[in-house]
Amino acid sequence: MSNSQGINTLLDAEREAAKIVQKAKQYRVQRLKDARSEAAKEIEELKAQKNIEYQNFVAQHSGESDQSLSKVDQETEAKIQEIREAAEKNKEEAIQKIMKAITNVETKAHENYRA
Repeated sequence: MSNSQGINTLLDAEREAAKIVQKAKQYRVQRLKDARSEAAKEIEELKAQKNIEYQNFVAQHSGESDQSLSKVDQETEAKIQEIREAAEKNKEEAIQKIMKAITNVETKAHENYRA
């Protein structure tokens, strides 16, 4: 009987060890699930924070681009006005030079012409 009692003791110990191993596996699986959910939560918080930072960046810099655009428009209009004034100022002189070039034609043979 001591032999069967020893076997029963071993079987009980084996069952107890299996329960301990099973609990350890469940604990490990639960810790992995908790770690994954915690990591997912942190990722979502980081995404939200970065999205807010991006929106703030866009809001700041879109105003700058609007200001830059209006400044460029003003500079362009000023340059166009300056060019128009210069054209109006030099209009008569340009017409006189064109008329002189048209009316005073110098007739001579082309340099490649052989007589």
